[in-house]
Amino acid sequence: MAGFMKRLLPKRFRKQGVTIPVVRLHGAIMAGGSAFRPMLNISAVGSLLERAFADKEAPAVAIAINSPGGSPVQSRLIYQRIRDLAVEKNKRVLVFVEDVAASGGYMIALAGDEIIADPTSIVGSIGVVSGGFGFTELLEKVGIERRIYTAGENKVMLDPFQPEKEKDVAYLKSLQQEIHGVFTGMVKARRGHLLTDDAEIFSGLFWTGERARALGLVDGLGDMRGELKRRYGEKTELRLVSASRGLLGRRQPGVGLAAGIGSGLALSAVAGLAEAAEEKALWGRFGL
Repeated sequence: MAGFMKRLLPKRFRKQGVTIPVVRLHGAIMAGGSAFRPMLNISAVGSLLERAFADKEAPAVAIAINSPGGSPVQSRLIYQRIRDLAVEKNKRVLVFVEDVAASGGYMIALAGDEIIADPTSIVGSIGVVSGGFGFTELLEKVGIERRIYTAGENKVMLDPFQPEKEKDVAYLKSLQQEIHGVFTGMVKARRGHLLTDDAEIFSGLFWTGERARALGLVDGLGDMRGELKRRYGEKTELRLVSASRGLLGRRQPGVGLAAGIGSGLALSAVAGLAEAAEEKALWGRFGL
């Protein structure tokens, strides 16, 4: 409300100084999510980005990223929305890495015209990973017979209850190589002129912010408040663009949890546990 009232005042009565909209992109990148467990995806952050870039007087939009990665599709969608808005609204994009911008988190960071990290941030992990479990002996041990019927010889590819097949693994790896190629192409297109000649950049390794700067993955080291005041003056103000809240004060998720009772709630709880485990594993890779 204060920002709206400020814009109604004639410019000569406004307090001198620049206001920079700030969008925080925090968490594992996954489709779905709920009011109880929000996820980072285009549905959740699309409207925030639109509002941030709608500020006509701001010379730039600041984006804080703290993400270990996740869905390559959602990562790329968020990246593309930022770039589209930057061009459409003629805004400079400054990305600030907090604890980590790795894998899909770094893919989103590529949308920045500049990337600034803390010296101790974790940056990189330019690669693709898939994981699962094998339960080939479990059913036999507990005395369960599994029955599955398909039309199409590959419909049960990589089934965790069947022995792993070399051709299935080879096919999965070919998909990973394609996705890795897209990721690598984005890095080269956005930062190719800054990167050092180091083959390990695209190996899936990750580094501290200081080492990432030496490799050309980030442009500088610092914090958002200090950097923005240095660039735009000591009177620069940061305006956090946050999600709207519902009647009970909870932030509205990008994609709501399906309402239901009984089995619906039970399924939601199970799905939530699976998402929590996956999210914990993503953060755990970087010691967080």
